Amino acid sequence: ATTTATAAQGAAPAEGNPTGHEAAVTPATAARGVALAQEATSSQEATPAQEPAAAREPAAVQEPAAVRESAPGREPAADAAGEAGGSVRTAAVQALFDALPGMTLLLSPLRSATGAVEDFRIDAATPQAVDPAGRRGRELIGLRILECRPTVAGEPLWQDWLGTLDTGEPYTSEPYVRLESVGGGQEPATYSVRAARLDGRLVVTWRRQDASDRQEQLLADLQRLGHLGWATWNLVTGEATWSAQVYALCDRDPGRGPLRLEELADLAVPEDGPALARAVREIRTEGKQFDVPFRIRTAAGDKHLRAVAEAEPDAAGRPVQVHGFVQDLTAQRSAELALLESEQAMVAQHGILQAERMIAGRLQHALLPLPRRPLRLAGLRVDLAYLPAQSGIHVGGDWFSAIELPDGDALFVVGDVAGHGMDAVATMAQLRFTAKGMLFTGSSLTGALTRLNTLLLHSRDTRGTATLVLARYDPERRRLAWAQAGHLPPLLLRGGEARFLDRPRGVLLGATDTPVYEEAECLLEPGDRLLLYTDGLVERPGESIELGLERLARATAAHRSDAPGSLGPLLAALLEGERRDDVCVLDVRVPTEPA
Repeated sequence: ATTTATAAQGAAPAEGNPTGHEAAVTPATAARGVALAQEATSSQEATPAQEPAAAREPAAVQEPAAVRESAPGREPAADAAGEAGGSVRTAAVQALFDALPGMTLLLSPLRSATGAVEDFRIDAATPQAVDPAGRRGRELIGLRILECRPTVAGEPLWQDWLGTLDTGEPYTSEPYVRLESVGGGQEPATYSVRAARLDGRLVVTWRRQDASDRQEQLLADLQRLGHLGWATWNLVTGEATWSAQVYALCDRDPGRGPLRLEELADLAVPEDGPALARAVREIRTEGKQFDVPFRIRTAAGDKHLRAVAEAEPDAAGRPVQVHGFVQDLTAQRSAELALLESEQAMVAQHGILQAERMIAGRLQHALLPLPRRPLRLAGLRVDLAYLPAQSGIHVGGDWFSAIELPDGDALFVVGDVAGHGMDAVATMAQLRFTAKGMLFTGSSLTGALTRLNTLLLHSRDTRGTATLVLARYDPERRRLAWAQAGHLPPLLLRGGEARFLDRPRGVLLGATDTPVYEEAECLLEPGDRLLLYTDGLVERPGESIELGLERLARATAAHRSDAPGSLGPLLAALLEGERRDDVCVLDVRVPTEPA
């Protein structure tokens, strides 16, 4: 019966389909045959006039002009001689192909004027070679591949052929499944394609794989992917059988043959040998299944293996055969060890960070003691709040100062050091005490900021940045003078209306060695409320700082209570959810004058 193939996927050019009922030619067979054909024609090429007429190639196989033109510089006499020699070789190959089963083609590349391969011409074909139009064997000679199947030029197989033609490296495709029409129905069949270069041409073979081939390949792939191999031991005859993968896993030369079951423990390192030997002894005598990990020593280092086996008993229940497998667990054990080391490092690091947080927290509380009741400074009432971040394990660098100076003025400072942990706390302490000392001894606000900037730039221990706002209140004139270094502006609540003070110029501390700081002032009135704060009060993830400032202004206007402790409800309204940053607030109130 005639078998016609219909491409289901990835079919080859000139899609001749060998029947499934005859053995396909192997690449090795084709290569040996072509070599013999070349040897057989060598003497004929020397005396072409003596060639028998029956051996001459059909006219359809003569090289067309396109092929001759692709070899620039050939003389007419050389063309004639080369054409005659090529014809003799092709005829000999065709004579060989006529005796071969399966599907094999001899293809000549057809090149453009630039030398690029535009097509392939079929010079020889085995009898079982069939194209989609039903042409067989010698009927294909002289046809072009793209003439038989135009779409093949866009398939990966075409590029693989060009690669083999260019480099000379043989190419073998991955197996692919196609549907074949057999007896009025369709059945799946698996093929692979091999191409090899021969004297500037290609020998292409399609090989049909039968079920046993596919099953054997599947088993080999499963063993390779699972890093395991199977083994059997006949306890009656002593015969042992190992798959190729077991030899590789056990680092044993296949030429030495498999180990007997009782010798298996000899592979293991001394520490693991007794457990494996005991398991082997129990399965031989009691038929007890085992699953034992063990290590072997190789030139590349220790390899972690696992042996699993079960016994097959006879009618009396005595074990007569053992089936099992060996699996390589080296990669798994390495990953587990790396994970364990990583976990141990994380635990150690976590302990270090927790200890650092505890020390930094204690230092911070010592540096920033919070008063139990509102402060009274220069006739003002001052509420203070400091709330550490709830997320993370590091202490932040937010800080404040509220003191009365020797001349009776009140000094208010709120700062925020970049970063967290001991470094931030150390920088905060340095800035806090230096600022207080300079202003206590008569420095101006802008002069203090300039010196603090220099301190950060030239300090070996800090080398960080910080934002800062300084405010000095003169109670006699109710004048508030203030300056800032990259800090958010104070918020003034007056008559139920909240507004932010216009910021004077000032870059954050530690950013440049040529900073410019300016001073601004405003007059406070009875009943005024002034908030100085850090960015943790207004910032939220994914939100602009402007939205946070607007929220602060609305909340402050809505919470206008003048009672002591009124700062708490305001903070509760603003700080919803988990705090990601420290919050520091100075709430300054100007008393209302008696009516």
